[in-house]
Amino acid sequence: MQKVRPKKNLGQHFLTDLNIAKRIADTVDACPDLPILEIGPGMGVLTQFLVTKGREVKAVEIDSESVAYLHENFPALRDNVIGEDFLRMDLGRLFDGRRFVLTGNYPYDISSQ
Repeated sequence: MQKVRPKKNLGQHFLTDLNIAKRIADTVDACPDLPILEIGPGMGVLTQFLVTKGREVKAVEIDSESVAYLHENFPALRDNVIGEDFLRMDLGRLFDGRRFVLTGNYPYDISSQ
């Protein structure tokens, strides 16, 4: 599968700097016992570092093209890629009501919400 193109209507901007992605991913280490929820994984630049943390990772992605890309490139995460709108989700159901760490390279259009 080819790379996913960012869609302006979704406010997408894909992180490409691996050093920054790793630094963002390492911030979840402040809460080492909690599962991780990534918002807007796009093509998984941040995701690739989160899945090495040894805990449950879920990713919410509204873009169906990105969801397909993630399924193909992160098969171990396949059941934990959620193709929904984060702003409309019931977050309590994601980890059976448990607390979790929220991270991501947030899309422009949800950063103020």
